[in-house]
Amino acid sequence: MFSLLCIVGALITVFGVAWVLHHYTRGLPEYTQLEDYEPPTLTRLHAGDGRLLAEYAAEQRVFVPIEAMPKLLVNAFIAAEDKNFYRHPGIDLFGIARAVIQNLLHATSGKRLVGASTITQQVAKNFLLTNEVSIDRKIREAILAIRIERTLSKERILELYLNEIFLGQRSYGVAAAAMNYFDRALSDLDLAEAAFLAGLPKAPNSYHPKRNPSAAAARRNYVLRRMLEDGYIDSEQLWAANGESIELRGRDRGEVVNAPFFAEEVRREISNRYGEDALYRGGLSVRTTLDPPLQKIGSTALRSGLISYDRRHGWRGPITRINVDNNWLEQLNLLQAPAGMKEWELSVIMEVKENAAVIGLMDGSHGSIPLDELLWARAWREDQKIGPEVRAVSQVLARGDVVAVQSLATTGEGEGARPKTYSLCQIPDVEGALVALDPHTGRILAMIGGWSFKESQFNRATQAMRQPGSAFKPFVYLAAIEAGYTPASVVLDAPFVIDQGADLGLWKPENYGREFGGPATLRLGIEKSRNLMTVRLANTIGIGKVIEAASRFGIGVFEPHLSIALGSGETTLLRLTTAYAMLVNGGKQISPATLERIQDRHGRTITRRDKRSCSECRGTLSATTSMPRLIDHRETVTDPATAFQVTWMLKGVVERGTGRRIRVLDRPLAGKTGTTNESFDAWFIGFSPDLVAGVFVGFDKPRTLGLKQTGANVAAPIFKQFMELAIARKPPVPFRIPRGIRMVRIDAETGG
Repeated sequence: MFSLLCIVGALITVFGVAWVLHHYTRGLPEYTQLEDYEPPTLTRLHAGDGRLLAEYAAEQRVFVPIEAMPKLLVNAFIAAEDKNFYRHPGIDLFGIARAVIQNLLHATSGKRLVGASTITQQVAKNFLLTNEVSIDRKIREAILAIRIERTLSKERILELYLNEIFLGQRSYGVAAAAMNYFDRALSDLDLAEAAFLAGLPKAPNSYHPKRNPSAAAARRNYVLRRMLEDGYIDSEQLWAANGESIELRGRDRGEVVNAPFFAEEVRREISNRYGEDALYRGGLSVRTTLDPPLQKIGSTALRSGLISYDRRHGWRGPITRINVDNNWLEQLNLLQAPAGMKEWELSVIMEVKENAAVIGLMDGSHGSIPLDELLWARAWREDQKIGPEVRAVSQVLARGDVVAVQSLATTGEGEGARPKTYSLCQIPDVEGALVALDPHTGRILAMIGGWSFKESQFNRATQAMRQPGSAFKPFVYLAAIEAGYTPASVVLDAPFVIDQGADLGLWKPENYGREFGGPATLRLGIEKSRNLMTVRLANTIGIGKVIEAASRFGIGVFEPHLSIALGSGETTLLRLTTAYAMLVNGGKQISPATLERIQDRHGRTITRRDKRSCSECRGTLSATTSMPRLIDHRETVTDPATAFQVTWMLKGVVERGTGRRIRVLDRPLAGKTGTTNESFDAWFIGFSPDLVAGVFVGFDKPRTLGLKQTGANVAAPIFKQFMELAIARKPPVPFRIPRGIRMVRIDAETGG
């Protein structure tokens, strides 16, 4: 009878186990996918010199192979999370028993229940299951853990776990956590730091050193004790690490290049090419074309130019006003600074004196704005006009005004120090852009798309379609030279009238200043930017040839209207600057490029800008090795002699024409100003033999820049400041003369 009962019991047990397995294994996810699993990792953008430009990630993670992780860190996690990791088959029966007993003992004490999940079980949950708290999920987790152990090695399981786990501070995986908490690579972590990270999986937010330092230290010390018990460290190491304070070191942003408009262009290009998933989860390594020193020079030049223009056109008033008699400091600190303030400070006017304004700052200190720093702040008037000269502080500021200021100096030291003096600042209402590129390759070296990326992500270098005005004229003259004209050819500078057809009336273009010069050479016409000569020239050769040249150089596709010759067709700063680059490079076609090379997470190159092959480049160079010859695959957009003639004419613009303020740099430079009707847009596109840069200034909602605000005095100074520093350390290089060109002296007035 007893034997029969045993048999029945055994059968019931077998059937029960079989039912449980059948019930809980139905619909289990496919765990074998973990063999080839690649966790989402961040994509990094690097500047041309290798410095970090930007990071994009759905989960901030850097994947590190297990063999590259320091043993100290791995041991810390095993000691903290799963001491029997190398001995159990996926679930730890002894650990489960211990947890059950402890939980029964703590059932009435209110203490937190103890878990018994192994590292393998956590991998099963994190990768394949949900965070649902239930017996059903725990059983499925245990079954999956056993199956995973049969499929994957212990090292692979650890690799998945340490790269996947969330450790707070927006950190997924140990590499990201080491960087975000301590600004260190994994190999540079010390014992105390490794133990701290190993203590985080249990509750990352509860053990944050800033929010709960005592709990963070206690958890780290617990991990250290476990490491001692398991033989990973000795007591001397324990006591040394146990006494260390947990000092967070945020990531050093000093080596991160600040080029948000450029980075956004790259982000969009990668997203369009490879999709959002590849960008935010694919772990791409992207080397861009950006030149950080040129980017910084360009940003400073554009910023200075916009401030200079803005100050010439008056003070538009305070940011807001507060009551300084009622807790001014609290009110000031509650204000949100405008997005475009950058390094300036918010302040409030506390008192207006005869020769200065006393200000209060957000840290509670005081300073002053002298009258001399307010002389520029004449009242703004419509159409960019300005009010009367400033003779008193009260003309500009009043008590309670909240304004932006920039520190100038502190007078004296110690107790005798007087308050700092400040200058009054104003976020420019006008916008602008600057782009610089290599004319031989099209590599974009610098791109600033506006005053502030935080204020507006609209990129005026690539997205703003504006009329280039006279900056388009070089391509009218190029079309004329292609049609048989020369720089010495004479064209009449005199009134020009054309009937535009029914209901459109007569079109009567005019020169700037409404003067006429009579017969003049093409060279003089472009140097002085004569509108009437340009229109007459375009009309003679046919506007179709001008439009074809514009299309060939990538400026745009325009309707056949004669006004196109004066730059009425819309284009972008980048397109026009690239077109000028094709003039200086000898008429070779280039495409502006932001990407130099893209590698996948395994280091394989998936695309590169330079498509030329060079088998000789792979060998070892020696003193006797001849330089490899690379084939130039660039197509020709115009004859090199034609491109040079236009380049030489543009050199004359800088030496004698509308761009002559650039002449003081005393370097081989060429370029052209551009101003549209009523001064809505101001341009200067210029170049040296090996660097081309374009500048645009205008309001986002087009309106006049003001009387006599032309490309020569709005955009050209920005180009001048940029180019002065950009080529300062490079020896002067003359413009390269192609074959077939003979230099002959001629009379600039008559062409004879």
